[in-house]
Amino acid sequence: MTNSKLLFSLLLAGSVGTVSAQSLKDARAAIEAENYGKAKTILQQLVTKQPKNGDNYFYLGQIYLVNDRADSAAAIFNQGLAADPKATINNVGLGYVDLMKKDKASAESKFALATAKLGKKDYEPLLEIGRAYIKTPEPDYAKALEYLTQAKEKNKKDVAVPIALGDAYRGLKEGSLAYTSYGEATDIDPNSVQAKVGQAVIVRGAQAFDEAITQLEAIAAETPAYAPTYRELAETYNQWSRLPGTSDEKYVELNKKGVEQYKKYLEVAGDNSLEAKIRYADFLVYARQYDDLKVVSEELAKNPSVDPKIYRYLGYIAFQKAKDYPKALEYLNQMFSKMEKDRVIPLDYMYLGMSEIAANSPKPAAAGADSTATAAPVLTAENTANIQKGIADIKKAIDLDKELLGETAELAFAKYQEQELQTAASLFELVASYKDNKTYLFDANYYAGEAYYQIGAKEDAGSKNEEQVVVNQELRDKAIADLLKAQTFLSVIETTDNKEAQDKYLINALYYKAFAALTADNLEQPKGDFVAPFQKLIEAINQRGAQEKNKNYLIDANTYIGLYYYVKQDLPKAKESFQKVLAIDPTNEAVKGYLGALK
Repeated sequence: MTNSKLLFSLLLAGSVGTVSAQSLKDARAAIEAENYGKAKTILQQLVTKQPKNGDNYFYLGQIYLVNDRADSAAAIFNQGLAADPKATINNVGLGYVDLMKKDKASAESKFALATAKLGKKDYEPLLEIGRAYIKTPEPDYAKALEYLTQAKEKNKKDVAVPIALGDAYRGLKEGSLAYTSYGEATDIDPNSVQAKVGQAVIVRGAQAFDEAITQLEAIAAETPAYAPTYRELAETYNQWSRLPGTSDEKYVELNKKGVEQYKKYLEVAGDNSLEAKIRYADFLVYARQYDDLKVVSEELAKNPSVDPKIYRYLGYIAFQKAKDYPKALEYLNQMFSKMEKDRVIPLDYMYLGMSEIAANSPKPAAAGADSTATAAPVLTAENTANIQKGIADIKKAIDLDKELLGETAELAFAKYQEQELQTAASLFELVASYKDNKTYLFDANYYAGEAYYQIGAKEDAGSKNEEQVVVNQELRDKAIADLLKAQTFLSVIETTDNKEAQDKYLINALYYKAFAALTADNLEQPKGDFVAPFQKLIEAINQRGAQEKNKNYLIDANTYIGLYYYVKQDLPKAKESFQKVLAIDPTNEAVKGYLGALK
């Protein structure tokens, strides 16, 4: 063997020896530092070298859970039980998988198996069960406390226990108890950066975002090699951006800062694995940073078989950046067909619904198109059905995450401005159905009412010939139904005691409600349902001293009230209303004609 070959062989042997020397303790340290790629490599080697050690399987399964691969994790935990039946901690892992799938009863049965024969000092299964209840998509912090308290009774020296207790108390919004628990952790290990970060995150929970960022930045400066601090900074910026009332400019600014911190997190963690890039893409999805997501998606698209999430990213990008709605729909349908149901997030249903609506909506007229063309082309029955399916998917998204009401309201306004009135009305109606959300409630009711009025008015016009004789009774019936819907939504504005909503919408709401009732009425033998809202409109305008601004509304209201009384032969009331019109508009020839007929 030549000297160079001998040297190479020795170096290779040395590197293999270094890797093989890594232990479960090293893997757990890598997990705490959130270098999951490194931890996975160590654990895979440990499983190969120590196939009968059940703990190796448990921690390897944890890596798959971090990467949102519950089924793969379950397979690893089952392998661990088969290899080492005494390592019942793998039952904890299987219970965690059940929690991920929202099967609490099954999870509790597996946790019972894991804790049935614990010795006096066996605390780790209790600790991990507590952690599972904290990390699950639907956390049960009270349940976590039950197990973590038992773990603390068995072991008061493992710093992981008070940190987990701090996380549980923080979830219950018990800030002082959380702070105390993290303090106990630093008493055990004064160098525990995880505990210090936990104390800073308590401040974030109180929405003191700037103070939380200051504390986290101080921790990062003191211990720059601890990667999770940068992830918490990224998440703090993102949560701050979602605070109600945040301007669009501030939203963009905060999330750009969040993305920079997440990049720093990946850099410090040293995790270049594909799974780390997928977690980064997940963050970009929640931060709505589609430019960065496009870059990552193009890289991940080279490995489409790795994770169906890739189709999520491609679908979102096709919708947001390319505006290719059929392609977005294609990608998202691929994702739904390939991904386990418990991995689907509310935003997926939101984008699926928006893509269905956009792909089936009429396209805007091209530049130079005939200006006489109708502004809102008639949709086919298939288009209409697909749009309604889209709205149903958006409802599913909102039911899972109420924060998506805001995006739904924005989409409704966009469709309203594009004069896609039926889609806009249905979306506003959906938003208005969530009566506990005051942010969009009155806007949605008002615009649903106005949109349904416009729809009903067009249908009514289409149902009649030039002599105003009904020639399409089916369309007239639909018009009446939509006009009644309009009145129902507009009545919410009329009857609310919310001053802001009334100041903003009451006058217009009464005006459109009155016209909706007028259009739905039989004007040859009117019931007069329009009279009361017109009278309330007049009162509202006069009470607000807004006569000049709403002069045309007053003219319309008094004219139609006068005509109603004229048809009913209540001539004194008719004359009174017509004279009010002339007081505002002395040149109104039509009303002069009616007054002349009264003499």
